[in-house]
Amino acid sequence: MNVVIWARVSSREQREGYSIDAQLRATRERAAKSGWTVVREFVVAESAKRGAERVAFNEMFKWVRTNAKKDKLKTILAHKLDRVCRNMRDAVRLQELEDECGVQLAFIDNQFGPGAAGALSFNVMAAVAQYYSDNLRSEVLKGMDEKVRQGWPTGLAPYGYLNVDDRGEPVQPHPIESKALVRIFDLYSTGKFTSERLIAQLADEGFVYRPSQPRFSRNGLSHLLNNRFYIGELHRNGQVFQGKYRLLIARKTFEACQDILNSRTRRTTTTSQRFSGGIIRCKFCGFAMTSEVIKRKLLHGGVREHIYYRCANNHRGEEHPVVRWREEEVEKAILDEFATIKMPNDEIANWFRQTITAAFDDYGALERQRKEMLTKRRTELAGMQDRLLNGYLAGTIDEAVFKTKQAELKRQQAEVEESLSTVFAHVPEAASRALLFFEFSQNLVEIWRRSNSAVQTEIIECVSLNRHISDLKLDLEKRKPFDFLAERPFLKIGRGDRI
Repeated sequence: MNVVIWARVSSREQREGYSIDAQLRATRERAAKSGWTVVREFVVAESAKRGAERVAFNEMFKWVRTNAKKDKLKTILAHKLDRVCRNMRDAVRLQELEDECGVQLAFIDNQFGPGAAGALSFNVMAAVAQYYSDNLRSEVLKGMDEKVRQGWPTGLAPYGYLNVDDRGEPVQPHPIESKALVRIFDLYSTGKFTSERLIAQLADEGFVYRPSQPRFSRNGLSHLLNNRFYIGELHRNGQVFQGKYRLLIARKTFEACQDILNSRTRRTTTTSQRFSGGIIRCKFCGFAMTSEVIKRKLLHGGVREHIYYRCANNHRGEEHPVVRWREEEVEKAILDEFATIKMPNDEIANWFRQTITAAFDDYGALERQRKEMLTKRRTELAGMQDRLLNGYLAGTIDEAVFKTKQAELKRQQAEVEESLSTVFAHVPEAASRALLFFEFSQNLVEIWRRSNSAVQTEIIECVSLNRHISDLKLDLEKRKPFDFLAERPFLKIGRGDRI
């Protein structure tokens, strides 16, 4: 007799100890013991949520009705009734299937006799299964409602948080994602970042969205910036509950992002306050430096404006000094940092240009030589494999030696192919690009002075990764290779002033 096996488990039941493997093992043993032939197995792990379309069940029902006569199907075998019938509608459909196609139900744990008594038992058990499903749904929803009322979200925590096994605080800030989340809101609230620019900035700073998708996406950023979970609002069934989890985003910052998203404010800052909005941060607390304009009246009746930048932290501790700089002082400190990148004199600069050109030429020659050697080795390995196969076919090499040698040659061939894939494809203009970058680094101060505010912002973000200012000095964490040029490990003073 030909049969179809059905095995089903929901995620909640899986946690409570049910197992797909256990159901399949029991049904297969029953089929083998009874001498039945298993034509097909349907295995599904889905939720029994009310109103959800049970796609797998419908697929099984349609397939059995279509192939019952062709494959001479007689039985649908399941572990017990509630694995295949979770409501009365499913039970009625399976009874109709028996009437139309002669395909009956068989179970490991439940057995129903023939006639009216068996039909009554079947219907009673189907009703009990539906009651269990409805009651389970009701209890789950009740638990979810109560959890939200107590100030905790249901399901998986959003980006920046994680679920932990702690009844006192089941949702806590993620040690890494929380920093990225705060950075996203801080940068976007300045009004100077489009989605594309923000994505690039986060990638440059090493923040990862998820392992399978390292870079943030526009949709992902939009979802984060619009998620009111981050300001402590839990929405459920049209009601709003206050969350008890630790907040990472200030409501003021969140609303500023909403204004930008809804085009209620421009995404550019004024040119007169070019170092505000998070470009430079306080070294002591990490808050952005904010600008303030001081106007002083002159004796002849005019007004002179002075722009100052101070730490935006209005709740500083006793150990936090006053951080307040004039704009001219900030600009001078930036230009002093840029000056460290420039070579001490023209002689050294010319030597460095020549070294760049020679290095790229040498590197290209070495890579071409390496590629030739690897290509030659690949040809040799292919020839060795051919000779090995010929020896095996001729009977001079036994099977064990053949398989061992063949595996070793394939391993070596894979290593050669991997090495070939990493060979640098020498681009003739690579040296000229490197020289253009070097010229840019040597003329940073001049380029800065003849640029407008927007270009200056791009320059400082291009050169530095982080910028922190204290009450005494400005610290620029330079990007590579600007940091290399500033440190100048390639310069050593010999006799006199010679390098």
